Amino acid sequence: MSKVRIGMIGTGGIAGWHARQLSELPEAAIVAIADTSKKSRATFLGKFEGLEAEEYDDYRTMLDRSELDAVVICSPHTLHYEQATEALRRGLHVLIEKPMTCSSAEAETLIDTAKSSGKILQVSYQRHFQPEFLYIKDAIAGGKIGKLTSVTASLYQEWRQGTSGSWRQDPALSGGGFLMDSGSHIIDVLLWTTGLTPIEAKTQLHRHGTPVEIDTFTSIRFAEGAVGGLNLVGYAPCWHETYAFCGEDGGIFYDNGRITIRRLREEPIVPELPSQTTNQDKSFVDAILGRQDVAVSGEFAYKVVKFSEMVYEAAGYSPNGDPRTAEGERA
Repeated sequence: MSKVRIGMIGTGGIAGWHARQLSELPEAAIVAIADTSKKSRATFLGKFEGLEAEEYDDYRTMLDRSELDAVVICSPHTLHYEQATEALRRGLHVLIEKPMTCSSAEAETLIDTAKSSGKILQVSYQRHFQPEFLYIKDAIAGGKIGKLTSVTASLYQEWRQGTSGSWRQDPALSGGGFLMDSGSHIIDVLLWTTGLTPIEAKTQLHRHGTPVEIDTFTSIRFAEGAVGGLNLVGYAPCWHETYAFCGEDGGIFYDNGRITIRRLREEPIVPELPSQTTNQDKSFVDAILGRQDVAVSGEFAYKVVKFSEMVYEAAGYSPNGDPRTAEGERA
């Protein structure tokens, strides 16, 4: 193919990021967009001068009428499964925003559909392409801090304040709250960089008067022997992202983009990192063109979905609008 012809499903905020990255690729072209909101489509097109794309208010109509090779799905979470399934069944490659699906059962079925179609299913976890996290993953795998003994991952964000009244606080569309949204990225890093296998979780949860969970604090036991903590705070005054990876021979500490290596009674080391060379959209197009393997597979994203379920279950909480709440959980 001379260009990979791409359709956008959903034209909200994150779609603009994908479109910007795709516009930098001579091998790709956005040829169609679909969104139920005419205003959203107009706003999206207004950001990219010269972009000529067919417009649809129903993604199925776009799939039926437009000549496409692939789609990028940027819609509310609970719509991902159906939209990705429809695209794969029509023989299209799929790049899907996080979370891949809102249940492990859907994730398994979607993976099977992708295999049957012979098309690419990639999930848009952008930290897989950022030098900081690539360094952490390689350092752990290379034994730089020895066998992992513990890991703590934390994200603080003004999410409750910024999403009030939006689909992100509507369980029917979001499939959950802060954990299912921004928290999915943190779970991704926790599992991807370490390769650890969670087998037990204990969770405290707080909704802060909203229909979805906002804050979750989870202790984790891993099959490999390490223990961990996942702290997702959606009622905070700012964005703050930290990780601490402790091993038998040292530790790696990440604080808002800065990495420090620490060893007992030694001076801290700040590693020099290379520049970023790719991103989720470029790697997707490269995979379609046979230049590389799929960077973030459905099989890996399944692990994120499965662990997200484990956290909710540990709290006795249903993120999909079930009125039951956890014992001791505060609305």
